[in-house]
Amino acid sequence: MKTLIKNIHLITLDAQFTQFEDAFLTIDGTQIVGFGDASQAPSETDFDTVIDGNGAIAMPGMVNTHTHVGMIPFRSLGDDTPDRLTRFLFPLEHECMTKELAYHSAKYAIAEMQLAGVTTFFDMYYFEEEIAVATDEMHARAILGESVIDKSPDSEIEFGGLAYSEDFIPRWLNHDRITPAVAPHAPYTNTDESLIAASELARKYNIPFSIHLSEMTFEMDKYREEYGQTPVEYLSQLGVLDEKTLAAHCIFVTDSDIALMKEKQVSVAHCIGANTKSAKGVAPLSSMLEAGLAVGLGTDGPSSGNTLDLFTQMRMVANFHKTHTGNRAAFPAREIVHLATLGGAEAIGMADSIGSIEVGKKADIVLVETDSVNMFPVFDVYSALVYSANASNVSHVFVDGNLVVEDKKLVLASISDLRENLAKEMTYFTKKALEFSEDL
Repeated sequence: MKTLIKNIHLITLDAQFTQFEDAFLTIDGTQIVGFGDASQAPSETDFDTVIDGNGAIAMPGMVNTHTHVGMIPFRSLGDDTPDRLTRFLFPLEHECMTKELAYHSAKYAIAEMQLAGVTTFFDMYYFEEEIAVATDEMHARAILGESVIDKSPDSEIEFGGLAYSEDFIPRWLNHDRITPAVAPHAPYTNTDESLIAASELARKYNIPFSIHLSEMTFEMDKYREEYGQTPVEYLSQLGVLDEKTLAAHCIFVTDSDIALMKEKQVSVAHCIGANTKSAKGVAPLSSMLEAGLAVGLGTDGPSSGNTLDLFTQMRMVANFHKTHTGNRAAFPAREIVHLATLGGAEAIGMADSIGSIEVGKKADIVLVETDSVNMFPVFDVYSALVYSANASNVSHVFVDGNLVVEDKKLVLASISDLRENLAKEMTYFTKKALEFSEDL
C-alpha cells in the first residue's frame, strides 16, 4: 500500500526540528518514504490511498514509556485513599486478576492510547502473553515485560515471574511490532538473586530491562538505613544497571544517582501525572536532561494516573516543572513534545526506527486536527499541542503504515464492543472491589 497524506502542517521532531507549514508525506508499506513542501508533492495517481489532512498537525506517533495496560479495572477505585496500593491494588490483583481480564483490559487500554495518538508503549504487568496477543490484534507497537515480584510484605502475588518470562520471551523475539522485556517490579519487592537473574536474562536475549526505581519514601529510607546507599547505588552495586535499563519514576534520585545513571546509560520514564496524584513529588527532570539521560514520558497504569494519553502528561510536565522551578521559561513546549516522541523512543532504545518523521523510519504517524474550537488560532504548533490540544483532537493514526484510527474512530475494533467485553469479564472483580470500598 502506498499512501499520500496532503494538506498538513508537518513537524518531524528530527535533530533540527524541521517543519513544513504546508506539507505532504508519503508512506510505502511500513515506512516513511518522503515528505516536504506541498509544492513538491508527487501525483495523487501514484498512490493507493490519499488522505487530506485539512490543515491538521502531522507528527510522529507518541511513545508511552511506562504503563500497566492490564489495570483498566482499577481506574477510579479508591483514588484518594492514602494506602491505596496495599488497600486495593495488591489484594484485588491477587484475588481477581486473570489472563482473560488482563487480555480484555489490554485491548481497551490500547484503544484508548491509539485514539490519543500513542503508537508505542512499554508495559509491565502480569499475563503478558495475553497482553501480547491483544497488542498484536490491535496492531500496536509495544515492549512487554512480565512483572516479577518475589519479596513483598504487602502482597502474596504469585504470578509468572522469571519462569514465565523465560517461556514468554523466545516466542515474541522476532515479532515486527512486539518486543519482549524483563521487568522486575522494584528493588524492595525482589531478592538480590532474582534481580541479578532478571538482568542476566535480559542480557542473554539483548532485550530491555525495566524496573520501578526511587519512587517511594519508604524505599529511600530502607536503602539508606540498611545499606547506607540509595536504591540506584544499590542496584549498581548488584551489577544490574546498563544501557538496556529503563527506570520508571526516579522521583527521589540524587545528583550522584543521576551521574551514576549516566555512566551506566540508564534511561528514565518520567510519570508526572501518577507521581503528583499520589503526592510523592516531582522528579528532577531538568537535572536528568542536563546530565544527558534519555528521558521519555509515561502515564503509569490507568489506576495510578487514570488516563493513558500523553497530551495530559505534556501539559502536566509544563505546569508542574515551571511551578517547581519557579521559572515560567522552563521546558518550552517544543522540548516537551520531543519528550513525548523522540525522547520516548530514545528512552526505550527504538530511536533508530520510531519517534521522528524521517525517510526510512517506521510509518507511525499522528494527525491532530485544528478544526475544533480549542485549536484556533495556532501561532506556535508546539504550544498548541502542549497547551491547547487534547486526545479528542487526534483524527488519524498510523502504526507501521497501517491506519488504526480514521476520522477519530478505531479501524480494527469497536470501542463499544471492547468496553462490553471488558465489563463482562469484570463481573467478579467489580463485586470484590465494591466489598473493599464498603470497608473504607
